[in-house]
Amino acid sequence: MSEPRAIRPAEVSAFSKSEMMIVAAARELAGRRVCFVGVGLPNIAVNLARLTCAPTLELVYESGAFGAKPARLPLSIGDPTIVTGATAVVSMFELFSFYLQGGLVDVGFLGAAQIDRFGNINSTVIGDYEHPKTRLPGSGGACEIAINARQVFVIMRQSKRSFVDRIDFRTSPGNLGGAEASARIRREQGWLGRGPSVVVTDLGIYHFDDSGEMRLDSIHPGATLEQVRDTIGWEPHLAEPLSTTPAPTPEELRLIRERLDPEGSYTK
Repeated sequence: MSEPRAIRPAEVSAFSKSEMMIVAAARELAGRRVCFVGVGLPNIAVNLARLTCAPTLELVYESGAFGAKPARLPLSIGDPTIVTGATAVVSMFELFSFYLQGGLVDVGFLGAAQIDRFGNINSTVIGDYEHPKTRLPGSGGACEIAINARQVFVIMRQSKRSFVDRIDFRTSPGNLGGAEASARIRREQGWLGRGPSVVVTDLGIYHFDDSGEMRLDSIHPGATLEQVRDTIGWEPHLAEPLSTTPAPTPEELRLIRERLDPEGSYTK
């Protein structure tokens, strides 16, 4: 890996959509304590939060590390750097049984191939299940995280193909058909989590209203409502007033570019 390049002050005013998305997601973690996370964009976001707005955040990785402090950007869920500084390293069975299903995870951070207005996630197939156009990696631990983490955060780029009116397969439940139905089903099934709380995209930040549907609360600098509507499969609910996401600070950009993703693998 090449040596990270120091950022000159004149460069910090420019930032990519991915950097804005990472920063916005990291800020949503302020005040949270335990976060279950995968690699890629979610991993950069949670480590940025740990270095800025959530210094006591404990990171949990599916491979069995609890309270990890990765020394560099992990290349996969099995990368040995994930155990750096960990409070505990246990088997996957113990992690899911005693930590996640034990109700000890505050936030589960997920990505998705498709998401609908109620935060239901598809990471299984695009198209018909028996004869799909694309077969995706599947659930892994995502469904367990979605039903047992107290809150679910989603980070993904926004497009008409990913933000759809009806997902092709429900891999991980969100608010199902609405907040009331979701609360009843979660109660009947004994699920510990309350469902999705926030969706961060490259255009804005969504939270969920009383009906359980996504509501655009903040739009990122440079993005427009026309872009939002052109990249979503339904007419989005908008907060009143709709706010503008604060731009990344020089320190947030420095941490991303010099420490968390110096190669720009996920941020360019």
